[in-house]
Parts: sequence; C-alpha cells; structure tokens
Amino acid sequence: MIVGLDMGGTHVDACLIDRGNIVEQAKTPTDRSDLFGSIWKTLDDLLLGKDFSNLERINLSTTVSTNAIIEGKTTPVGMIIESGPGLDPSFLACGQENVFISGYIDHRGREIKSVAPEEIEEAAARFRKKGIKACAVAAKFSVRNPMHETKIKEILKDEFFPVTMGHALSGKLNFPRRVFTSYLNSAVYQVFKAFCESLRQALAKKEINAPVNVLKADGGTVSLDAAEKYPVYTILSGPAASLMGSCAFNPADKDAVFLDIGGTTTDISFVADGVPLFEPLGISIGNLKTLIRSVYNVSIGLGGDSAVSVENGEIKIGPRREGFPMAMGGPVPTPSDAMIVLGLLDFGQKDQAISAMKKIGEQLGVDARAAAQAIYEKMGEIIKQKVDSLLADINSRPVYTVKELLYRKRLKPEYVSIIGGPARAMAPVLEKKFQLPCRVPKHFEVANAVGAALAKTTAEITLLADTAKGTLSAPEIGLYEKIDRNFTLEMARRKALELLQQRASMLGAEGSEMEAEITEESSFNMVRGFYTSGKNIRIRAQIKPGLLYELRGVDYA
Repeated sequence: MIVGLDMGGTHVDACLIDRGNIVEQAKTPTDRSDLFGSIWKTLDDLLLGKDFSNLERINLSTTVSTNAIIEGKTTPVGMIIESGPGLDPSFLACGQENVFISGYIDHRGREIKSVAPEEIEEAAARFRKKGIKACAVAAKFSVRNPMHETKIKEILKDEFFPVTMGHALSGKLNFPRRVFTSYLNSAVYQVFKAFCESLRQALAKKEINAPVNVLKADGGTVSLDAAEKYPVYTILSGPAASLMGSCAFNPADKDAVFLDIGGTTTDISFVADGVPLFEPLGISIGNLKTLIRSVYNVSIGLGGDSAVSVENGEIKIGPRREGFPMAMGGPVPTPSDAMIVLGLLDFGQKDQAISAMKKIGEQLGVDARAAAQAIYEKMGEIIKQKVDSLLADINSRPVYTVKELLYRKRLKPEYVSIIGGPARAMAPVLEKKFQLPCRVPKHFEVANAVGAALAKTTAEITLLADTAKGTLSAPEIGLYEKIDRNFTLEMARRKALELLQQRASMLGAEGSEMEAEITEESSFNMVRGFYTSGKNIRIRAQIKPGLLYELRGVDYA
C-alpha cells in the first residue's frame, strides 16, 4: 500500500492506494501555524482502523517551499559569486548580501586564478554583521571543476549553515540560472527543514516506519532526506502532483488541457499525445530563472475562495484571497458563494452566500441569482482566455514533453480534465466555454494526493569528459576522476547510465522504477595548432518521470 499526501495551502489531501486501487481518502483544512497538527489529523483520518504495517512508502507533495518564496518568508542568504573575467556580475545579485570574488576557473576546468582566502574572510565578516547564517557559493565553471566552491565551503562551514554549492545542484552550464538556484536552495532550507521535522514527528507518533518521498517539480519523487538537503527541488511540488494525478485519471494518448481549480489558484497544464509538457531550461520563480527541471505549469490567482468585487461596473475575481467564502464566515463574496447560490456546491450557510451575492448584485443592478450566474460565467471566461493565450505561446515554439522534443507538433486539445474542490461545479460552464468534453474524475477532490502517491522517483546526471585533460566529471554526485585518451562517446553513454542508476538509488528509486534514457549528447574534437588534442564529450541522462502503477477502476463524476 502507498499513502499519498498533498500539503496544499488550503487543505491537506490524502489517499491510500493498494495495487492501483484507491481504498481510502481524507481531506482536512491546513493550519499553517501547526503543520504537524494538520498532517497528524489527516493521517489519523486516513489510516483509522487500517493495518499499515505493510505500507510500501509515503509520497507527498507540498507547497511549503513555493509559499515561502511567494510570501517572502525565506531565510536571508549571503551569496559568494565567482563570475570570472568578461562579465559584469551585478545582475546576478540575489542574496541579502552579495560578494563578488576574483578567482577563476576556465571552461576547460583549469584554475586560472586561485581563491583569495582574505576575500572569503571579508565576505564572512559582512554576513556576520548583517546576522546572515545561510550562504550559497556559485562559480562560473564549477561543473567542470568544483575546487573553488568546495574550498570556500570549507572556510565557511563551521560558522554558516547551509552552504549550498552550485555544482551540486545541476550539471548544466547556465551560470546565471545556477546562481539563482543556489540562492533559492539556501533561502528555503530552514522552512523546509521545519516541515520535515513536523512530518517525522507525525509519523513517529503514528509508529509508521515506511520510506518517505517528496514530489519534485519534474513530476518525480526524491527521498525525504535528499529533499531536506536540497529543498529547491520541491518548488512547484504541488502543481506537479496535480499533473501526475490528472495523468493517472486520464491514461489516453490525446492532447488535453489539465486544470486544477483550488481555493486560491487554478493550475493549468497540458499533455501532448498523453505525455505532460515540460520546461526544457528550468522554471522561473518570480524574476529568478532556475535550473530546476519541471513539468509545464502556469498558476493564476483564481479559485473558489478568490475575492469578488465590482470595479467600474465590471466583476473582478482575484487574484487575492481574503479568507473563506462568506457562507463559511469569510469577509468578502467569492465564486464559491456564487456556486452555492446556483446549487452547484452544497456547504456552509446558504443564506450567507445569498447575502454575498446580493452585495454584488446591488452594484450591478441585478438580483442575487443573476449576480451569482455572472460570477460563474466570468470565472469560466477567465480560465478559457488564459488557456487560449498559453496555447498560442506553446504552438509558436517547439513542444517539449517529459520524454522527448516533438518537432512540428501543434497542440490541439481534445478534452479538458478538471480536478480540485470546485471541479464538478465548474465543469458545465467550462464545457460551454471550451466547446470540448470536460472530464471530472470520481476522486477529483484528492487527485493531487493520488498523483503524489503514484509518482516514480526521478533523477538526472550530467557527464562531462575531456580526453585531452584526461578528466571525467558528474557534478550532481561529486564525481571527478581520470580517464585515458581513448575514452569514446559510447563509453560515455554507458558510464552515464551506470552513474544515473547510482544517483537514482541515492534518491530513493527502486529497480522497477528506473527507466533511463539519454536526453542530450555531444562529442567534438578539440584542436591545438593543426592537430586534434582530444575530445570534449557531454552526456545528459535521466530517469523518466511516470506513474508506478496504472490506476484501476477509473471513473468520472
């Protein structure tokens, strides 16, 4: 059996899956001031009367890291950045204190100028003065040779924690993205650590000893211990769970729109021929572009609890959420109040929902029901317009999925899949707006938890070989070793897949999950004078994202 947990901003959703069958589900409100209590209550409801001694694993998705960034509740970070010559590094500043140092390693991994310890001591003094405890270190070509990053960490480690090193997060060469990714990892470290401790306490209290994995942005999982070390991987964990859950309920080979309509936001994703779209370079968080592999997802501030107002005679929905719907004692009208008045949702005090719609209706010159209908239609139209805009953008460039690049592919959705609390209520208006069938799976309320439960463990590796220098590296696992001049592209492929298996095992993958593939490869001669001096070989390999089991008994509400 597998437990799936989704730690959302509004609710904690959970499901228990046994050999592909959903046997139990639970949903409790999220208390952000007491995550331990929220997790404990959900697990208690889910596992009441169950024999959980044979739990295989617990997979969870969480918005903890994402919310910390969005809400500005991250830890102050001191950045040490080694950009080398020929670059004005000021645009890389992202920490509360940024120190640019003078060392340099070139693109071949050769040390051109060593680290100056006095510069690092000066940086430490600046961090100390501002009370900064967390650091990150990023050197331009550290993926080719990490010696400067490791040396700097050695100087800082006794006084600062964590000290994130850029080369340990990704083997990709995009330096600005590596800087920002390193910063974010240290920024969310403490808040995610607190979350992990709450979870471990809840499981210990329940005497559950099953392995725990956390969903990453790419739709795969990583062990809780690995996620605690590199929490940046868990950014956009929630939307990834949403997409994997929708895939579990829609095992078709068609183009489709996937919507997850929550209390605060609506997440929009797509599949091409049944395979999720992918962000090939990495996700952006605010104005920071990262190297975090991710499924394609766009979130808009529109949900069942979004604040509704009237401005210049027009209905405005979101993007903010002021609290619960007025039917539940909230302060302002919401789309949920509208859907309660229309008989599409049934919770809370209907008379309070009617009062909410009367407030809107008075400003529009209509009665409560007409106001509710107008809000309902407006919500459907906002979603439709956003999807159309995203499709136009997607179809203007190459389409990347989690498995391949689809040349000359144009996305033409054949249906819309909807999950989340208001899914069934929103289906009629969205079917009318899109002029497409709208599917609402039977377990739509806990689809994110289902996606988390069924997600495989994923991993990636970047292998870099320089036969002229006789060096081979895999930055993600800290491997740097010698090779001879006869090292070939084929040998590099085999080595990369072997290292990938090791990496995946470290992150919690089991043998049956490891469907590996080479996603990128290149080999070119390096010439010195008139002679070939060696080869530069680059391989990228990944364990494909996917589902552990096919969901049985799929039905629609």
